[in-house]
Amino acid sequence: MRDKEETKRKLLAAAVQEFAEHGIAGARVDRIAKNAGANKAMIYAYFCSKEGLFDEVLKQQVDAAIEAVPITADDLAGYAGRLFDRYVEHPEVLRLAAWHRLENGFDAIPEAEAKAYVHKVAAIAEAQEKGELPQHFDPEELLSLVVHLSILGFSSPVASRDLVVRSVDQLLRSR
Repeated sequence: MRDKEETKRKLLAAAVQEFAEHGIAGARVDRIAKNAGANKAMIYAYFCSKEGLFDEVLKQQVDAAIEAVPITADDLAGYAGRLFDRYVEHPEVLRLAAWHRLENGFDAIPEAEAKAYVHKVAAIAEAQEKGELPQHFDPEELLSLVVHLSILGFSSPVASRDLVVRSVDQLLRSR
């Protein structure tokens, strides 16, 4: 007897690697099924399409990242450092997000990320109102800068966790 949940788990695990490496267009359901030890028909049965599988993979990866690294508005430099660490440990998250934006448009944001974004902006705005954070950037700008600085390590050979943390710390001090 097949274990439906185990098969889905294996398909999702295989799909993470396939999509991270090849994107949506380049990924092949045959490879995903083979690497999962499953029949490719199961992909369509469980996820309806390759795109449906990608959407579920991205949702799970974004949800895991959000849960693993909750925002700490009173310590944005530490938050950026923890994001950097998460991306080092799980580079597939950035690759999946990049593929999603490349293949769906740069304004396309996964639903889980959009919900977390609203929460994070609100946390920063609250900390600014309490005087815990400077107000020389609006909350959305500040969040964007912090997140993008945490990604710096993947676009610069000199980046490190220390550089990310120091950069955010300096950003918060500047006027």
